[in-house]
Amino acid sequence: MSGEFTERADIETASEDYASRFSGTVGRYFLEVQTQIVLQLLKYMPGASILDVGGGHAQLVGPLVEKGFKITVTGSAEVCRSRLDQLLKPGTFSYRTCDSLHLPFADQQFDVVLAVRLLPHVGQWQALLGEMCRVAGKSVILDYPDRRSANIMYDLLFDVKKKMEGNTRTFTLFSRDQLVGEFSRQGFMRPVFKPEFFIPMVVHRKLKKPAVSKSLESFCRTIGLTGLLGSPILLRSDRRQGRPQTAEL
Repeated sequence: MSGEFTERADIETASEDYASRFSGTVGRYFLEVQTQIVLQLLKYMPGASILDVGGGHAQLVGPLVEKGFKITVTGSAEVCRSRLDQLLKPGTFSYRTCDSLHLPFADQQFDVVLAVRLLPHVGQWQALLGEMCRVAGKSVILDYPDRRSANIMYDLLFDVKKKMEGNTRTFTLFSRDQLVGEFSRQGFMRPVFKPEFFIPMVVHRKLKKPAVSKSLESFCRTIGLTGLLGSPILLRSDRRQGRPQTAEL
């Protein structure tokens, strides 16, 4: 079945090799920051039904299940559920192998549609975003690498980054205005943008000192560098009708 699907970036994301990028103390630090922001974005939607598109990496399903959210995960191949089955108890989540560009769900079937580690690796990203918006009753949450950051040097430094990390892959950069416009066309409001880090993640990986990384990032966040130039960014955009209760983010 998966051979019919044109967008299959999540197969790599769901692999053990990809999971190794978030192993160790620094990797756990990355995931803690990501999880904290996602939970903050979901703060005023307790018990919401969530569709995690391409979520076979299992980075968020566990914490969301623990918080009482009802989770359905999609993958573009049956192998994408392997890590989920290893890490989660049977019955705590639902899984569906399907085409992310033609999600087999009704309009506004889920309260929230979520995708992390996916959008920048999908060629037809507008189609993916359109499908996520279609099946989202309240909000869409996703992450992306921002042009307004150290990524401005992407073309010059990608080869260096690949040599340093080994298993990195190419990705698409986005601007805030670009995503604001796309969400607006889908009938969604201007997103809330929550940058994760100011210092490039590859630098933290090479430091191998999460305590130092936390201190540096805390300082950058306090003086406003992260909010201005941080990346990757987690965002939440709300449907214009049925907008969830607002929160100070």
